[in-house]
Amino acid sequence: MTTPGQYTLNIYKGATLDITFTYKDSAGNPVNLTGYTARLQVRASVDAAAFLLELTTTLVAGSGIVLGGAAGTIQLVAPAAATAAYTWDEGVYDLELISGTGVVTRLLQGPAKAWHEVTR
Repeated sequence: MTTPGQYTLNIYKGATLDITFTYKDSAGNPVNLTGYTARLQVRASVDAAAFLLELTTTLVAGSGIVLGGAAGTIQLVAPAAATAAYTWDEGVYDLELISGTGVVTRLLQGPAKAWHEVTR
């Protein structure tokens, strides 16, 4: 069992979202993510029924999660036009990986913050 890492997800409204993590095993080697999918949801609270943001490995309008196979990378992406449209300010999130055999691993979790754009 993997204990999820704690990470504050900062998103800057009106700026391109491009955050890359590398998933490594206990020896520091990248975990091969070939055959995996991933999902991330931000909600106002853990118990909120609706999500504020959802990213998956199925890219929608340039937003989503890109997995780097043997390199173990996980890239969160969204164009500036998408982040500019976010109406929420704060929430909580988690990032889950799903293996080809259906094993779900919660990799990261924590607060999410969408910072307002000043320059327009």
